[in-house]
Amino acid sequence: MKRLIIHGDPGVRKDGIIDYDDREMVLFSVTRNGDWHGPERPQLWCVIGTEDERMDFEKRNYVPHFLDVETIDAEAVDIVQKRGKPSA
Repeated sequence: MKRLIIHGDPGVRKDGIIDYDDREMVLFSVTRNGDWHGPERPQLWCVIGTEDERMDFEKRNYVPHFLDVETIDAEAVDIVQKRGKPSA
């Protein structure tokens, strides 16, 4: 699991899937920052991980401040699925 900061908005949302580091990663959490007083483009602060890490995320079995942080531009994000399936 890691924190990924996306500069710009490629259109992905919570439970979306991206191809990152040659693996499909699920966006467990997406927080949009910078709309009012931030940089020129918004930033999406995401917690991403593999489907195997979903239970650790949901049970908060991690320390958010100790996650590795990486950044990427929105244009470089390879989107597999923009958002999770709607709940019934």
